[in-house]
Amino acid sequence: MAQHWQELIPIDRYVACANGILHDFDRKVMTLLYQPLVGTTSFSLYMTLWAELEENRLWSEPSSHHALMSLMGLNLKEIYEARLRLEGMGLLSAFVRNEDGERSFIYQLKPPLSPEQFFLDGMLNIYLYRKIGKNQFSKLKRFFSDQNTGAHEGYKEVTKAFQDVFSSSSSPNALKFDPETAADLSIETGQAYIGRKDNSGIQIDHPTFNFELLMAGLSESLVPKKSLTPKVKDAISNLAFLYEVDAIQMKNIVLSAVTEENEIDLEELRKSARDWYQFHHQDQLPALVDRTQPSLYRTETAEPKTKEEKLIHYFETTSPRKLLRDISGGAEPSKADLAIIEGVIFQQKLLPGVVNVLIHYVMLKTDMKLTKGYVEKIASHWARKDVKTVKAAMELALNEHKQYQQWASGDSDKKKRTQKKPIRTELLPDWFNESEKQQKTNQAEEVNPDFEAQKREIEERIKNLRKG
Repeated sequence: MAQHWQELIPIDRYVACANGILHDFDRKVMTLLYQPLVGTTSFSLYMTLWAELEENRLWSEPSSHHALMSLMGLNLKEIYEARLRLEGMGLLSAFVRNEDGERSFIYQLKPPLSPEQFFLDGMLNIYLYRKIGKNQFSKLKRFFSDQNTGAHEGYKEVTKAFQDVFSSSSSPNALKFDPETAADLSIETGQAYIGRKDNSGIQIDHPTFNFELLMAGLSESLVPKKSLTPKVKDAISNLAFLYEVDAIQMKNIVLSAVTEENEIDLEELRKSARDWYQFHHQDQLPALVDRTQPSLYRTETAEPKTKEEKLIHYFETTSPRKLLRDISGGAEPSKADLAIIEGVIFQQKLLPGVVNVLIHYVMLKTDMKLTKGYVEKIASHWARKDVKTVKAAMELALNEHKQYQQWASGDSDKKKRTQKKPIRTELLPDWFNESEKQQKTNQAEEVNPDFEAQKREIEERIKNLRKG
């Protein structure tokens, strides 16, 4: 992912538009259901762009990002990151045009899902439940629902159909179109009727799930190929992402959702996937930091043998939350640390295994603390480099070590007055040191004994966990 200043500068122009009319009820949905997921800054950006649209119109007047910064009291980086969160949540589409050295954007607001769509989504509802807790989630469900007690029971419908009320003209030329009539009935070129297009929700790309392997494990007599409709495939991709289900495990989940008509019941599919996850995770529901490295980006080795292979396997099969818990001897990570990691996964789009390498590297260089600015700086660099695998992350950390040292030193200088312990630039993970020894064999650095003890303790915990 590029830095915000590569994608956006204050003088860039933009216009806001809407993918159809936004209703007042959408404000409640945005405020109560989406705001906990995207955060107050993204929520404020959405509402500001909405306010710039004239009432019952689809386009705003052109403006600059500098004006938007002044209006919202935010810097450009905050606005850019808020925009990305809206894009990822399916609430905004961004379009850019470069013409004569000037860059202009169109920000198209999309309506939020309806409450019914949201609470049956299978992803957003799960993340919201984890975010706000059971009691608040139940309160919101009651807020967006009403009694349905069968008020029509005992009544017979007597509504008349159109043809029962109206009759067509008996004139033979009543429906005959001439060119002038056709022009009158058509909309003018370059115009569009004001209406509303529904939000299709968030969708995970199909390539992240191995449908070929899934189909190979499913018998045609049990699950016909025609039952895997595009809608069903979308649901499978989303559930595989949410619950970290591979193609082999998904086979049994799909089989449990097949109806007597050889169709796949989407609601039963979601329930089966949720039950599978809770069975394997002590009745917990997933959060972003509970994900592990997707199988598509794992190292294909039958049995890890070397120390490096075992560590790569550990990083690939462990969630960032569990890694933080293992490093701290079983204690639950703080909300602040989880927020940093979830922000990296959500905003920088780093995969969990890559995030584990980042955690391990930063922890040993910042006195066992996750320093937000330092984490985000390295994460942004890895995102721009499109790092997808654990091994690639390790190699990049080795190659860019000097640059990261400078970043660490820069952050340390800025905080020298408030920081009691300086950032230790000489302390590195074992996987790093082993690779570096091949390039530099005659280096001797003086290491603080306390830090060396901490380092050995971390490595010993991970070693014991692998043995277990």
